[in-house]
Amino acid sequence: MELSARAIEARLAHEPRAVLATLRADGSAALVPIVFARAEGVLWSPIDAKPKRSAALARLVNVARDARVALLLDGYAADWSRLWWLRVEGRARVAREALAAGEAALRAKYPQYPRVALHAGEPLLLRIEPTRISSWAASHAAVGAAEAEHAEE
Repeated sequence: MELSARAIEARLAHEPRAVLATLRADGSAALVPIVFARAEGVLWSPIDAKPKRSAALARLVNVARDARVALLLDGYAADWSRLWWLRVEGRARVAREALAAGEAALRAKYPQYPRVALHAGEPLLLRIEPTRISSWAASHAAVGAAEAEHAEE
């Protein structure tokens, strides 16, 4: 079964991380965990001051060459009736302008940003425009849990 629209909204608003898939030059997938927030109908991911292996991030190189990306959010539980996943396919670009909405959404979602710089150098964010969203849930309990976790908001 699929997640409900309400459950999808809750997961996109509140899940703390996702796995970003970009395409390498040879067509293979490059996967990296990211933080993200939604604002103005798009998803934003920072290139922040958390430690990185290199200043030349593969995700930025890959997106500059091929804008097609996917994000995977998932929930695992020992009780397999509570399993779920959500995949967002879209087009990404490195945004260097009009970042205010994305920055505000990231700061609102992640209380760590007063201690960690939102930008590591030049202000830029990865801007992901969703083109397709698909999901799966093992049961009504998994769907209901997503809906109920943030129902008060």
